Amino acid sequence: MTDIEGFALRHDGPITFLSLDRAAHKNAIPEAMWLALPGLLTDLAARPACRVLVLEAEGDVFCAGADIREFASVYETPQRAARYSAAIRDGLNALEAFPHPTIAAIQGPCVGGGVALALSCDIKFASDTVHFAITPAKLGLTYPFSDIARLARCVGPSRAKDLLFSARKVSATEALHLNLIDYCVLKSELKNRVGSYAITLSQNSAQSLSAMKTLIAWVGQGQCIESDETRQIFQDAFSSDDFKEGYQAFLDKRPPKF
Repeated sequence: MTDIEGFALRHDGPITFLSLDRAAHKNAIPEAMWLALPGLLTDLAARPACRVLVLEAEGDVFCAGADIREFASVYETPQRAARYSAAIRDGLNALEAFPHPTIAAIQGPCVGGGVALALSCDIKFASDTVHFAITPAKLGLTYPFSDIARLARCVGPSRAKDLLFSARKVSATEALHLNLIDYCVLKSELKNRVGSYAITLSQNSAQSLSAMKTLIAWVGQGQCIESDETRQIFQDAFSSDDFKEGYQAFLDKRPPKF
């Protein structure tokens, strides 16, 4: 396992585990971690062996959000605040744009920027014992537009208003009902369920998953009709090595080896 600016990395075959590693600080994320995240993700995306990324956390808390202890300095001037906000935005955008499937494994409370971090992942698993809260209204702050957009896409505008206006705690069960997460599992089963799901994804065509992730992202950005780009992505698959292997495996009645 390798430590990188408050992160810990572990590789298990095609699955990479990226852990928030500041348990003593409730995994609150300082500016240095936000700044390091895009480059770290670029390096992981370039690893041929990496086909699925699992975002998890050490300790009892998934993420308490941004590190409030830095606020006096990072919000000292409007210019400084803009640089800090850009660091967070760039980190979250890099996670959302990661070319392979990303899974958030939420084992403990997930608050503020922690929710934004989870929402930047493709699939979200949470222990049945955790709670979520989005609390800028308690600090006199505003949730960034890109984070509000991700939230509204998941839960809808009205429920996004409820969560942001009230800043209330939401149980994992309610989070599942709100579509804030995709799976709510027993705490004792979280690691096994996430690991099993990640293996399932890693056994499918990485090319197919990456292409479909791109298309879904375009839908999320408002595209609702075919374009030359969408047609080309669809057509390219038929001349790929993965399609040849998948098709032959189907005829041979065996699992494909992508």
